Amino acid sequence: MNHPSVSIRFATLEDASEIARLLTQLGHPNTTDDIQSKWPIWVEAGNVALVMEGSDGKLAGVATLGCMVTLHRSKPVGRIVAIVVDEACRRQGIGKALVLAAEEYLRREGCGLVELTSNTKLTDAHQFYQSLGYRITSYRFMKDLGHPKCDAAREGSAEHGSGEVQ
Repeated sequence: MNHPSVSIRFATLEDASEIARLLTQLGHPNTTDDIQSKWPIWVEAGNVALVMEGSDGKLAGVATLGCMVTLHRSKPVGRIVAIVVDEACRRQGIGKALVLAAEEYLRREGCGLVELTSNTKLTDAHQFYQSLGYRITSYRFMKDLGHPKCDAAREGSAEHGSGEVQ
């Protein structure tokens, strides 16, 4: 994926340390091990990341993407799950290039629309997204459920194999 004067590519597992660094800048602390341990399941679930390399060999930006099929929409919904441009590289068109590349990818994947979320404190980001044609259409509500271990979650699924939520 290319944008005039920038080169964007799909991330690989070898980008884990740089992705962790960028996500930490966004306020989501991660280590290389965190990214590497989640990567296989994350990729298997159909997620991808687009990255732009800086001239110094570090990543200048990353956008993580996913598609989901919903029952209430006729086409899959594309989601820009996270996007971050390195603090030293901001205001150079990298974010715009990543968003446009994400839209192109999600369109090719058959998505009918793209959604993204942004922390309410990031007002500059909101203006940026609106300048690219995004509209505020809903509120996002979150509730922290703690940090259960994956094994415990799988055991719980096996216990409730009937498909009922208990």
